[in-house]
Amino acid sequence: MFDKEVLQYKVGGLLYMPAFQSNIVRKIAEGKFPRLTSVAFCLEDSISDESLEAAEASLKIILQELGSLERLPLVFVRIRSPRHLETFHETIGSKSKILTGYILPKFDMSNAAAYLPLARQINLPIMPTFETNRIASLLTRRTELLSLKQILDESEPLILNIRVGVNDFCNLYGLRRNINQTLYDLGIIRDVFIDILNVFAKDYVVAGSVWNYFSGNLWLEGLQRELELDKANGFIGKSAIHPAQLPIIFNAMKVSRTDLDDANQILNWQSNTHGVMKSSDGSRMNEVKCHLNWARRIKILAELYGVTK
Repeated sequence: MFDKEVLQYKVGGLLYMPAFQSNIVRKIAEGKFPRLTSVAFCLEDSISDESLEAAEASLKIILQELGSLERLPLVFVRIRSPRHLETFHETIGSKSKILTGYILPKFDMSNAAAYLPLARQINLPIMPTFETNRIASLLTRRTELLSLKQILDESEPLILNIRVGVNDFCNLYGLRRNINQTLYDLGIIRDVFIDILNVFAKDYVVAGSVWNYFSGNLWLEGLQRELELDKANGFIGKSAIHPAQLPIIFNAMKVSRTDLDDANQILNWQSNTHGVMKSSDGSRMNEVKCHLNWARRIKILAELYGVTK
């Protein structure tokens, strides 16, 4: 069994790419992707039905070639369905020495009972992705999320991250945020995301969704603003659709020196009488009973991503 306590934070910026990305091995070997922590090879929406067999053949070669590299990101495969998970793992996944786990798209109660027994049998980390109308619609959202929480808790050791699909949710309502808007500006989408966090963020790492821009004059500012709001609301990490986004996501996962000092103070608490103490810089209060989980997270993130100056 993998060490979930740390690994769940290592996903960081998850770079998505179609499984046809034949030059990926050379680019990773040559360090063309600064701050690459994890990669997802997609066999779902980015691959047409007619090309699936060819994409799987291409991915088989990629996984074999990646196995020869000394330094690797975490490697995930986004499959299509429970049946596809079963067949892909039997023919390709089980033979790979470097496959970290699987991403389960459009995960909801219509397929959870089929996915999870397979996941337990395969015994690799999984990342369910919430992106369907059953989760978005106010008519079904509460029941769906609570039911998903209950069934996922039965396989909790295997659940590495919960992922969310902003573009799929936007598509349901004919929306698309522009370069000056974050997902938090789209009220109907924001509410879905906050409800997901409300149910899952206490027990799972919930990763932020994609930012659709990666060139031009304003994309960087927009991504940084959304990352700041992601962090404030409880998302950890973010899906990436272009390598240019990876350093920005990586830097956003660093912690401040003040936060790390306070986290260490809380984790090393010695007092038998006092539960409250001034922070390291004297600007706020640290309370061990209220801030312990925060401190543990800050400590891990600092060790993985570093500390801002």
